[in-house]
Amino acid sequence: MVLPIVEYGHPALRSKGRRIERIDARIHKLADDMIDTMNDANGVGLAAQQVGLPIQLCVIDVLDAEEPGAMVVAGETVPLEDYMPLVLVNPDVETSGPIESVKEGCLSFPGMQGMIPRPTDVTVKATTLEGEPLEFRATGLLARAVQHEHVHLHGILFIDRMEPADREATASVVEKLLRRNSI
Repeated sequence: MVLPIVEYGHPALRSKGRRIERIDARIHKLADDMIDTMNDANGVGLAAQQVGLPIQLCVIDVLDAEEPGAMVVAGETVPLEDYMPLVLVNPDVETSGPIESVKEGCLSFPGMQGMIPRPTDVTVKATTLEGEPLEFRATGLLARAVQHEHVHLHGILFIDRMEPADREATASVVEKLLRRNSI
């Protein structure tokens, strides 16, 4: 089921997500609905905050991207199709590598984009929907998507990381969203 995506101004977007203590049928259903929602919106990632729920859950799928990046599990590069869509419960993320600025968008900021500096590599420790630990390293778009969604889980938005010139150029759009969506 496709869920409504909340836009900037909704309080859930600035909320640090609660850790998920039990993965039950409700969490499975939410993850499935978030994947449907992400796909319907042509996104590559979605955090629970973006559907109004401040919990530590996000979904990612970079398979259709021109350059999706790579995923390394237990020292071996793995086929992305074996892991996508990726559901991360309570993820911890460590960044490494050089910083690159790349244009990003966000489903909670419709039509808006800006240059966002982020490290090129991440190491992720999370839990799967099956309750199993998952540890991997990612590069490219996958690493960027993981970072984008991970900071959402902590109430941090891409506008907070946007390069100053882009932040200034988008300020009026951000202000309109805030006025329209504040609860």
